[in-house]
Amino acid sequence: MTEPFLPYGRQVIEEDDIAAVARALGSDFLTTGPEIPAFESEFAVACGAGEAVACANGTAALHLALDAVGMGEGDVCIVPAITFMATANAGRYCGAEIVFADTDPDTGLMTPETFSEALERAGGRAKAVLPVHLAGELCEMAAIAPLARQAGLAIVEDSCHALGSRFPDGSVAGGGAWSDAATFSFHPVKTLACGEGGMVTCSDPTLADTMRRQRSHGIERDPARFEDAAGADRPWHHEMASLGWNYRLPDINAALGRSQLSRLDWFAARRRTLAALYEQALAPLAPLVLPPARMAGTDPCRHLMNVRIDFDAASVARETVMSRLHARGIGSQVHYIPVHTQPYYVNRYGKAALPGAEAYFARTLSLPLFASMADEDVGRVAEALSAALGLQAA
Repeated sequence: MTEPFLPYGRQVIEEDDIAAVARALGSDFLTTGPEIPAFESEFAVACGAGEAVACANGTAALHLALDAVGMGEGDVCIVPAITFMATANAGRYCGAEIVFADTDPDTGLMTPETFSEALERAGGRAKAVLPVHLAGELCEMAAIAPLARQAGLAIVEDSCHALGSRFPDGSVAGGGAWSDAATFSFHPVKTLACGEGGMVTCSDPTLADTMRRQRSHGIERDPARFEDAAGADRPWHHEMASLGWNYRLPDINAALGRSQLSRLDWFAARRRTLAALYEQALAPLAPLVLPPARMAGTDPCRHLMNVRIDFDAASVARETVMSRLHARGIGSQVHYIPVHTQPYYVNRYGKAALPGAEAYFARTLSLPLFASMADEDVGRVAEALSAALGLQAA
């Protein structure tokens, strides 16, 4: 029997997920209904956060968070060069300019040192920094946050890869100890899937209220906040207090998210088990292939198995390795092309020299990692990778 194709990531949908969506479909609300505050409350508890604000996707979460902390024209956001482009784009949506920070060549993470260097290049205009917890590994927030606060910056953690990851002090990503807000994505390949969906966690109720208003066209429905006092007596009355967007999350998606969230501990444990199996299976391929680099003291819930491969030493191009893996039923991907090299940003700022990010990009390859993988699938991937690199007969 032909073995099934293993993509680099995929959702895990079970019968209770289907039943939850069916219940939402049969309810009175397909959107702006009771599933939204329930999902927000349960997610806040899971992260140890004071507030959680659901929205349409992870990009919307980033935009809402930056808007809420006051990003605007003439401001600067500091963003690591290794991330999905939405991290930088969210700053541009607010009218801000982007200064890209270099990253560690092994982890792909912004470090206190690369943040400080980017802050100096920003020339006093920086208003926010967006540390990205790449692949589930966590930035050194205990060192980055004090530097940011000293410079007067807002901090928005891009935690879209890091649901369930733990800092050295045992707190989980999104808890709010280090930042003004943290953002999450529920795209199908993430640890928790909603189809599409996003969340912002924070500790400030006022900030959360702002984001809830902004996600729905900037419309205020609380009579206590109406500028027209007579509006409180009109059941139809509402006021557009600011220019917002349609970033609402439908109840259907929230119902799926709530069902998935009930299994978060299992999802996280399974990903940790698979990551440990990968470390064992890939050990014989060292130093040509190395597992993802770890930050001291963290306990990541890995979104990606982003291994490091010395393609030059193997005398084989990355695209050739990917093609050979695909022929053996193994999917792979590259996370990410450094954002500062994308045409839009090169045309706007010129091409910066960020050697750490470029060194990370040159070696990275994401191998299959999702909770429904079998233990033996890890060995199959490692064997296929060995053959693709020419280390054994194909």
